[in-house]
Amino acid sequence: MRTLLTNARIVTPHGIVRGGVTIDGLYIESVGEDVCAHGGDSVIDLAGAMVMPGVIDTHVHFREPGMTHKATIASESLAAAAGGVTSVCEMPNCMPTTTTAEALAGKQAIAARDSLVNYAFFVGATHDNTEFLRQVDYSQVPGIKVFMGSSTGGMLVDDDETLRQVFSLSHDIPVVTHCEATDIINRNAQMYGDSRDFAVHPLIRSREACIESTRLAVAMATECGTRLHVAHLSTKEEIDLVRGRATAEACLPHLLFSDADYERLGARIKCNPAVKTAADRDALWQALEEGILQTVATDHAPHLLSEKENGGCLTAPSGMPMVQFSLCAMLGETTPEKAAQWMSHNPAQTFGIEKRGEIREGYYADLAIVQETEPYMVGDNDVVSLCRWTPLAGATLRHRIVATYVNGQKVWDGQSVVHHRAAMPLRFER
Repeated sequence: MRTLLTNARIVTPHGIVRGGVTIDGLYIESVGEDVCAHGGDSVIDLAGAMVMPGVIDTHVHFREPGMTHKATIASESLAAAAGGVTSVCEMPNCMPTTTTAEALAGKQAIAARDSLVNYAFFVGATHDNTEFLRQVDYSQVPGIKVFMGSSTGGMLVDDDETLRQVFSLSHDIPVVTHCEATDIINRNAQMYGDSRDFAVHPLIRSREACIESTRLAVAMATECGTRLHVAHLSTKEEIDLVRGRATAEACLPHLLFSDADYERLGARIKCNPAVKTAADRDALWQALEEGILQTVATDHAPHLLSEKENGGCLTAPSGMPMVQFSLCAMLGETTPEKAAQWMSHNPAQTFGIEKRGEIREGYYADLAIVQETEPYMVGDNDVVSLCRWTPLAGATLRHRIVATYVNGQKVWDGQSVVHHRAAMPLRFER
């Protein structure tokens, strides 16, 4: 079946083009001003709405298996689809961790059954699984995640010899690092304790902890010839460390919030690495503009709000749900073209994702239909993630996702799911 989307503003790497998009089965058949001449079995007038490439979020935690009271692949892929996110790469710190062939196959089977959006799963490094990492089929896996700082899931890898083994596995496979120096964090934790004043969180998980760990990762990657991608940079100093030496990611929490927001939001914005200063936030935006950082992701990490609010800086779980509102929030901060570059095109290029990330003939028809609206306030009641809250509650947005297409099928119509079986596993060019 061929579907024609007409009267659209199409967001491409070269600017916004007025015209239409023809979808033929899984793929984009044609794009541009004269597309209406091609016709279609179904013609949909978008009345000037934007057609954007579906977001590729290369940093999410969907909590399944093992933490399904917080989230599931089904619930969080629904949140992704509602946010115009058509592909996700999910992290390995669930239970069991994705550090064995059996665990990887188990997650792939759950996603094949339940996911509404395209999916792939990072494998995680441990102190004793380098043989497994050598045997992984990386045409199906985006890369290796290395937790160089302790975080949710207990996958810390902090001795130089193991790190060197992992970094030396392959020059073609991205090694994605969570960079925080645990010894610095532990010293700071002894000083500040489990404070309920969350402004202390970035003093415990300090900028020095991030800088020191990122410096080590970059040095080791240079020594080993590693294809390094540093996750969720949070300080201006780290930007200079990765410049020209590694690709790197900015995450929504560090782009939207600063330490001034702890007084208002408390545990809702507790994440690892911690949200830091307004100057750091501004530096991350500038680094994106300059191309020093390539990708924007969410680090979507749902917890129950009761879990967040019943602990302090050491015991409240770190992470926040962001995937449902990520694209609309970014469109409030930057242009559609830049949002598409950082959230769709660059993630596809950085990880070698096959035929996705652009509205282009022959590519998979992964599309977000975005409508500019009157300003509206986000509330927890709007959240479709299983955790049912958002740190953006009270924020004002000016865009809505009115439809999401995955592999040519409309899966979300702005209100509900309309197609359940469109998702595919992502494939990577190595």
